[in-house]
Amino acid sequence: MKEFNFKKIDAFATESSTGNPAGYIRLAELADITTAEMQQIAKELKGFVNEVGYLAQVNDFEFDLRYYSSEREVDFCGHATIAIMYDLIQTNKFLAEVPTLKINTNRGSLTVYNQTKSEDAVFIMSPVPEHKNILIDSAELAKQLKLTLGEVDAQRPISVINAGLTTLIVPIVSLEAIIKIKPDMEELKRFCVKSQIDIIEVYTAETRNKTNDYRTRVFAPTFGYLEDPATGSGNSAFGYYLIKNDWWTEGLLTIEQNGLIDNYNVVKLQMQKDESNKIRVCFGGNAVTRIEGKYYIYRIRYLSKS
Repeated sequence: MKEFNFKKIDAFATESSTGNPAGYIRLAELADITTAEMQQIAKELKGFVNEVGYLAQVNDFEFDLRYYSSEREVDFCGHATIAIMYDLIQTNKFLAEVPTLKINTNRGSLTVYNQTKSEDAVFIMSPVPEHKNILIDSAELAKQLKLTLGEVDAQRPISVINAGLTTLIVPIVSLEAIIKIKPDMEELKRFCVKSQIDIIEVYTAETRNKTNDYRTRVFAPTFGYLEDPATGSGNSAFGYYLIKNDWWTEGLLTIEQNGLIDNYNVVKLQMQKDESNKIRVCFGGNAVTRIEGKYYIYRIRYLSKS
């Protein structure tokens, strides 16, 4: 039997929303768990959390992070990163006073900005964006989303950008249209695999709360669930999309996310310059720890008959 410290944490939650659930396994070092065990835990937690993050401390200010969904390893998971780093800072008096931390992921080393005292949030620098030249048929896409072709906004481009995950970004004409999207999970999964994309992010500039900037929804059938209710990587790709098209040049963006008209989650985006003086999108939010305890993996021994 192996024993791990475990938490279930909801990222991007508000007073009226439930956020996005993540599992959190704290390790002394990543070598304490195998990749098979990481995948096993994520499979066992399917339907309870969307991804599980595995964290090990390297030194006072640096951590290694790996992520798994029930289906496979995830190169980068934004909501799990927010959940884990927010909880880590809130429960460690030393880290609570540290302005920046470093995390090592499959998508490189990223900076964590501690703004818990000023914004009650942590911000994560998203991976360097990769703009993909993937052609998407608008009519087929509208069919997959159960929309008419006219409900996909033809005045704005459909783009594919990787800022942690390969994200198909789709403009939608109205809040009413984006709320009514109800795709079939298996059909959408086949479409994503065929199109070589990880997730689909739909967006509209029409919001429920007029002080917010955009409403988004994210669909992630290749990871074993249909909708991701609050995302870091998808919204970071969206931020790079806005920058590329000169629709965001400064300031903080506030994004409503999920398919509930009133009880939406909130993700914030801001810009930061990296060490190479390049503009990077940082996504931010807070989190609520719901469950804390131990996670056990039991090994079953099979006896052969002689």
